[in-house]
This record gives sequence, structure tokens and C-alpha cells, in this order.
Amino acid sequence: MRAVVADLTIPRYVTTAARARLRDDAGWRRGGLLRLREDVPAPQLPGPDWVRLRTELAGICGSDVGLAHARIAMTLSAYYPARRTIPGHEVVGVVEATGPTVRRLREGDRVALDPVLSCRHRGFDPPCGSCARGRPHTCERFDLPGTSGCTGVGQGFDAQLGGGFGEVVVAHQDQCVPVDGIPSARAVLTEPAAIGLHAALRWDGHGDRAVVIGPGTIGLLTTAALQRLHPDLHLTVVSPDEQGDARARGVGAHRTVRGGQAAVHRLAAEDGGRVLHPDRTPLPILERGVDVVYDCVGKPATIDLALHLLRPGGTLVLVGAAGRQRVDWSLVWNRELTVRGTINAGPEPALDGRRAFQQVAEWLADRRYPVDGLVTHLAPLGRFGDAMTVASAGTRAGAGKVVLRPEDGPALVGTLEARTLSAAQGRGTAS
Repeated sequence: MRAVVADLTIPRYVTTAARARLRDDAGWRRGGLLRLREDVPAPQLPGPDWVRLRTELAGICGSDVGLAHARIAMTLSAYYPARRTIPGHEVVGVVEATGPTVRRLREGDRVALDPVLSCRHRGFDPPCGSCARGRPHTCERFDLPGTSGCTGVGQGFDAQLGGGFGEVVVAHQDQCVPVDGIPSARAVLTEPAAIGLHAALRWDGHGDRAVVIGPGTIGLLTTAALQRLHPDLHLTVVSPDEQGDARARGVGAHRTVRGGQAAVHRLAAEDGGRVLHPDRTPLPILERGVDVVYDCVGKPATIDLALHLLRPGGTLVLVGAAGRQRVDWSLVWNRELTVRGTINAGPEPALDGRRAFQQVAEWLADRRYPVDGLVTHLAPLGRFGDAMTVASAGTRAGAGKVVLRPEDGPALVGTLEARTLSAAQGRGTAS
């Protein structure tokens, strides 16, 4: 089959990391981590309760961009030991074949993929402590293949099962969430929307003011989830420009502000509260701060801002990003703040054990869930390099969610109004 393959051997990774300091496209040029291959063996069903999916669309995640630029935190390599992967874990596809014991799915069914493989999917019994406690999304055996053959979190992190940047993916039937009838432009958002919902649920909901930092896909979907869960919550999004402002307001933000000192002064002026100025530090503290901040960027400046915006006893939720950061954490102690991390999604106690994927699939089927327009760019698989360039540039290129589509993939459902990345680099509409 045709697929984008990542070679994660140490020499290739080190070479890409060095070249990336000089070239933005080092990861997908000759000698980089990523390359398009025409002869990749199609993944085989590892068990009787697995299915084969033909990829319809695959979103490019921030972690895929980090991989392409060789910026993955080395600590996390313990959980991602595969040296050959097919990226792409935001997948919507059509069931092409089923194992003999599959009962929930039939050929032709259209599904979104929950890419996380837990002990159940890997055939481990008894399950690890995390899985036994109802937290399969933090499985303690991510590095062990079991019967799945996959070392890593799941699809998109080991070539053994395929990934969305290829024509075919295999998945356990339990990982497949039906999305029949949901337009492709919405269905491909199922995985990041589940991440946003899981992040929103990492806060106890006690309060009336929240800030989300970053109007990227995850920030916007976290904002949309908060708006659905807490209709009376006042939502502020920290955005770098007017384009981000418009997208944030489109998913339910009441207000947008610029970052840094401007955010502190704006919230103080409009909501009340004193502004305190520490010695020899440029960023002031909002004395009567907000109840929760979701940092969906994960850089030192944004983490620092989040800490300076929180009220005593407030909560900082770090969403999706991972890496070593140089941050002054003294306000965590002084203000008795709670810091919570989140990256995957799973069964949610706040939803009576229902999976986040199931909930967001229902939201995506509801046109009142305001996520239309989040997919901004579409590229055929053969032009994945163009797609990575745009995804890497992000808002500088006017990009929201960038998606890939195999040239002979299943027909799209509905209209996908997005900039088509092709030889002409023109604007087109896929249908």
C-alpha cells in the first residue's frame, strides 16, 4: 500500500534534529524522518475481533508535527519504542474487512478511530493497574505489543497496525466509533474533540471564569466542550491575532485577549481585581484571578501566563503538549494551585463511565455543535510534504486542522470546504 513512513532510528532522528535548525522542511526532505513509500506491506488483522479500515481522512496532529521536526521529548521515548511508524492517529475510515468474531461492525460501516490500545486490545489478562481502575488511556503497557504486535500507544505510533497517513489501518472493533452520516469535515475531528472533552473534564467545574490559551484545534475544541458542559461559564481565549479571535468566538468564546501582560491587564480592567508587579519580572499577577486555565500551547511563556492568571486554589490544565520547560513554578506553592496534565481520552467518570469518543460523536452529529470550518486545508497523500509545511506554520499560514486523504480513498461525506494543497495550490471544494 501507499503510506508515509517515519524512520525513527537514532541516526536518522539526530540528523533530522540537526538539519531542522536550518530548514523548516528537513523532516520530509531526502534523509529526513518521513518519506512516502509505494510498497509498504498492508497491516494484517492480529486477531479475530479486529477489522481493516480504508482511510477516508486523517488529521495532522501537533504531535505529528513534533515528530516530523524531531522534537519529541526523549523521556517519552520509553512509551514509543517502535523505530518504524506510519503516523496519523486522527482517522475516519470505512470498514473493509472484519475478523470472524466481530459482531458490532460490518463491511461498509463508517467509523472514527480511538487510537489508544489498552491491555484489553493487547490481550493482557489480568489488566494493568491503570486499565483495572478504568483508565485504559494511561495503560501501563503501552510499550508491550501483546497479541496486537504494536509497541506504542496505538495506531499512528507503530507501522505494525498502520496509521492514518496510509491507505489502510487495522483496529480492534472496540476502538471503532460509528460516524455514519456525519460529514467528513466533522467526523475527522472525533479524536481531537474527544481530547478536548477529556481536558474539559479534568476540572471540577466549580467556578464561573475560564481561560483557554491557544486557538489551535485542541484549544478550540476544548473551548467548545467547556461551552457545552458549562453554558454559564465565561470563556476567554488567549489568541495571537484576529484570525484566532474569529475562530474562538465561533466555538463559543465570550472574549479574546492577547497574551502576556495584555491578558492580565485586560482581565483586571473588565472583571475586577488588582494587578501586582513582582520585582525584576515582566509579567504581573492578577490578584483576583480566574478559576481554571487550559494551556493548549505548552510553552514557557504560556505556562507562566496561566500561573499568573489563576486565583488562589485555581486549576491549571496542561493539554496535549509534552516536553522539558523552564518555568517558575513558585505560584503553585504560594497560591495552592492544582496542576493537571492530559493527553489522551477514555472512559469518563463524569459521564457515568461513557467514553469521550462516544459523547463527541453525538455532538458532531448535532449541527449546533459549532465546529464547522475548523478543517482548513486538504492534501492528497502524495503531497504530504505540503500539508506538513502548512501544519507546521499553523496560524501563520492561516491553518486550522490540516487533513490528508489517500487518492483512492472512500468518497467523502458532505462538502469539505478547505484549501486544497495540490500542484496548483489553489482553493477547492471536495465533495
